[in-house]
Amino acid sequence: MLNLSIEHIQSLNTNVHTQPLKEAKRMPDRPIKWDKSYYSFTGFKDPDEDLEQVSRMETTLTSWLDNNGKSAVKKLKNSLPLRKELDRLKDELSHQLQLSDIRWQRSWGVAHRCSQLHSLSRLAQQNLETLKKAKGCTIIFTDRSGMSAVGHVMLGTMDVHHHWTKLFERLPSYFDLQRRLMILEDQISYLLGGIQVVYIEELQPVLTLEEYYSLLDVFYNRLLKSRIPFHPRSLRGLQMILNSDRYAPSLHELGHFNIPTLCDPANLQWFILTKAQQARENMKRKEELKVIENELIQASTKKFSLEKLYKEPSISSTQMVDCCKRLLEQSLPYLHGMHLCISHFYSVMQDGDLCIPWNWKNGEAIK
Repeated sequence: MLNLSIEHIQSLNTNVHTQPLKEAKRMPDRPIKWDKSYYSFTGFKDPDEDLEQVSRMETTLTSWLDNNGKSAVKKLKNSLPLRKELDRLKDELSHQLQLSDIRWQRSWGVAHRCSQLHSLSRLAQQNLETLKKAKGCTIIFTDRSGMSAVGHVMLGTMDVHHHWTKLFERLPSYFDLQRRLMILEDQISYLLGGIQVVYIEELQPVLTLEEYYSLLDVFYNRLLKSRIPFHPRSLRGLQMILNSDRYAPSLHELGHFNIPTLCDPANLQWFILTKAQQARENMKRKEELKVIENELIQASTKKFSLEKLYKEPSISSTQMVDCCKRLLEQSLPYLHGMHLCISHFYSVMQDGDLCIPWNWKNGEAIK
């Protein structure tokens, strides 16, 4: 045998295995883009080609209804007894407590909603006079208990009866805070030339009455200190909402102003005055669009014999109008007697409601 030294080899192996991992991490993590010829030569799949194929095979409305219509009908049929029970409970409680409405913040299933109403009904049997303090209010089942920025009674679905009872007992003090809030809105309106301060549930974060009052109070005190000169009632008919998470004012397509709580008063004055006419035009368009939207909803409901046609809060009137116009051009027998929700995605809800995206495609998918 040859007596050769292998120390240099062992040293080399040690160096290879002890290379710090951080050096490897310096490599770029973006995928390498190979030329098409590479895939032709190696036989490997081109990921871009796979994506193109998926795009070409994109779901269409008719194909999705063909595949999911029957299961939706079955789920809807199974949910009908519970839906009747839900309507009965809602009407019974609304009458008993003299409520304006009972609503849900989330898309809970019918069984879940029935359970929540049964729970409220049992509480009403135990503390009817206390719950009657909510006379004229809207009750909303949501994630936390309290009063919302617009004065709805919020019942947290994870809270026990004791928490609900305490909330109903405190309603008179909430009503008092609500009156003070309305006065604060009027004072802000007066300082800003008559512009109306509104809270739009669909477009703003869910705030309690206390949180919203605090927001208004901060804004009002800043206005008082600056004393921006607006001509009295010069901005009547216009609307604004307050935002705590924005830094610059903006004009929404629906015609209202988005005003940051900590907005610079001088910038605010310039922005509102230069955009006032555009805001009036946007508001007029919004009203016209709402009329068209309602007409198209009625026409679509009638044509397809839908039990119900509605949209998610995140769907704008423009999107709903576009969707309904295109639906009316189709023949869709699967929709007969169904509950149809216009959304951003395809889905069959647990109780049989059909969700379709507002920008659904038919025939050959549009890339």
